[in-house]
Amino acid sequence: MEAGNNTAVSEFLLLVLTEDPELQPLIFSLFLSMYLVTILGNLLIILAVSSDPHLHTPMYFFLSNLSFTDICISTTTIPKMLANLQAQDQSITYTGCLSQVCSVLIFGGLENGLLAVMAYDRYVAICHPLMYTVIMNPCLCVFLVLFSLSISTVHGLLHGLMVLRLSFCTAVEIPHFFL
Repeated sequence: MEAGNNTAVSEFLLLVLTEDPELQPLIFSLFLSMYLVTILGNLLIILAVSSDPHLHTPMYFFLSNLSFTDICISTTTIPKMLANLQAQDQSITYTGCLSQVCSVLIFGGLENGLLAVMAYDRYVAICHPLMYTVIMNPCLCVFLVLFSLSISTVHGLLHGLMVLRLSFCTAVEIPHFFL
């Protein structure tokens, strides 16, 4: 028997948060406002870090990358959820579901990697204050961000390729609005 994906379904059904139609506009406006606040707040952090020369330090470089990652991870899931709430169509294609899973894994892993890199930055600043500027030079900072991105990309794609091998013949309902 040949190993592979025997998926007969072309889309999944995303179950709603509530079946009450009167609460759907409230849920839509709540999630839309949270999404807009998240995007605006993170854009303001990126703008503040890039516009002020005093903030061109490794800590703020990592913080602006973390803000960008937060924008990306929010954008992978919330717009589809808002579109489904507005259109009353709760389906997502198999390809769309798989791409969202990979994106969430990549940006979630990148966020964790950036938090670890920020912890290392603070460790160097506290334990080696006189050597801080030599150790945390701009080349190392860019390398650490790119290394975190490459590790999270490999992790996300590896899991995505493993999901391709699964069969989804009967379970086509996803119980929460995570995807």
